[in-house]
Amino acid sequence: VQLQASGGGLVQAGNSLRLSCAASGGFFAGYVMGWFRQAPGKEREFVSAISWNSISRSYSDSVKGRFTISRDNTRNTVYLQMNSLKSEDAAVYYCAADGGTFHWPPAHYVYWGHGTLVTVSS
Repeated sequence: VQLQASGGGLVQAGNSLRLSCAASGGFFAGYVMGWFRQAPGKEREFVSAISWNSISRSYSDSVKGRFTISRDNTRNTVYLQMNSLKSEDAAVYYCAADGGTFHWPPAHYVYWGHGTLVTVSS
């Protein structure tokens, strides 16, 4: 499975950005998909996840209410809509796919994309 994240860029605090992650290979429609981020000097942290059928979603406390994860299984793509961006949201964002299919919650993320950089100016 190959994952390609895109949509990052420079945005002013308070504005919005939508990230996309396109998958190829594997069975995208069956995977739990997740977004993670890593800021300079910090460990990678969980941001959000979505079940294979979009019924279940989870968010870290730091983004809950501001970010929305979604997916389009017909396009093999998962999205992260980021609203009300803050300076602390600046990071490289990675998408990942769980190694199993048709389950929730996520067990183990096996496939990772290269990441897309989000910079937030104040």
